[in-house]
Amino acid sequence: MFFDSLVKRRLKPNTTSKQSVYRSIAKTISWRVLGTLDTVAISYLLTGTIRVALSIGAVEVVSKMLLYYLHERAWEHYQHKAVKTK
Repeated sequence: MFFDSLVKRRLKPNTTSKQSVYRSIAKTISWRVLGTLDTVAISYLLTGTIRVALSIGAVEVVSKMLLYYLHERAWEHYQHKAVKTK
């Protein structure tokens, strides 16, 4: 409950047309936790070695968080530009 109220305060958008940076970061982290758990599970099933699966997950989590954040911000940037030109 405390965490929810803290997150809601932090994630208020700066404007009505743009998603806040804090919201993009929160979405990035939550999506990567889920994605990394999936990657570790699949890696373990394929390799049979938890150490290898965790290593793959560790590399994957960092690279994909960065890529997702950049992707999310690019979409927001171009969506905002499209609204301005209309």
